[in-house]
Amino acid sequence: MRNYIRLSLAILLVLALAFGAVACGGGDAEQTEAEGDASEKILVGTDTSFVPFGFEEDGEYKGFDIDMLEEFAKELGFEYELMPMDFKGLVPALQTGNVDIVLAGMTITEDREEVVDFATPYYDSGLIIMVNSEEDGIEGIEDLDGKIVATKLGTTSVTFCESIEGLKELKQFDNIDGAYFELQKGGADAVIFDAPAILYYIKTEGGDKVKTVGPIYEGQQYGIAFPKGSEFREEIDEVLVAMMEDGRYDEIYEKWFGQRPDTE
Repeated sequence: MRNYIRLSLAILLVLALAFGAVACGGGDAEQTEAEGDASEKILVGTDTSFVPFGFEEDGEYKGFDIDMLEEFAKELGFEYELMPMDFKGLVPALQTGNVDIVLAGMTITEDREEVVDFATPYYDSGLIIMVNSEEDGIEGIEDLDGKIVATKLGTTSVTFCESIEGLKELKQFDNIDGAYFELQKGGADAVIFDAPAILYYIKTEGGDKVKTVGPIYEGQQYGIAFPKGSEFREEIDEVLVAMMEDGRYDEIYEKWFGQRPDTE
């Protein structure tokens, strides 16, 4: 009898251990599945200091690029996570696989096309000069000889400024707000940067303290960037082209720039 009881207890113990192992295994499977779901989110590299394309306000990300991204996610049915970072880190993040897509007002250049793929250009831009409103000696790049110019680090405006002969100094800032402040405090004679960003700044904050001079230089186009060979590029491209044809793109454009894009 005593041996029977011992045998029964042993069987119960084995069953309990087996049940526990199955339960633990099920928990791991659920955790793995949950982690798998989370990993399916599209990681989007962006620059949240590039008003009005991407910026943070009251703890919320807003802007032209953010609205475009929302439309892509809705159309293709994916979830995404924004990965804000310095502009200069966006291309390396694509190359290392830390992000799946970059939507950050990035100018399409030959150098960038060698290492990343771009969708159809989604914004026509260029560079423009901004000076203090009382400045009357600068009307174009030909007047920047001996002057101090401020711009944003890692952007095409740096390359353009470095080609201007006679500059006294080129000051580069992590955020373009730093360049704007440098101009207003007298530490720079001019700011050279993307026209839409400067025009939006004058409209919303600069007021009558600053003005633009000269033409728009270096006609440029912004593109959505992907790692080389990404199949996701084609999906986004199809939606982007459809948005441009059915009016959704025009509505987002007008919301942020006050007018419909010039299609001529």
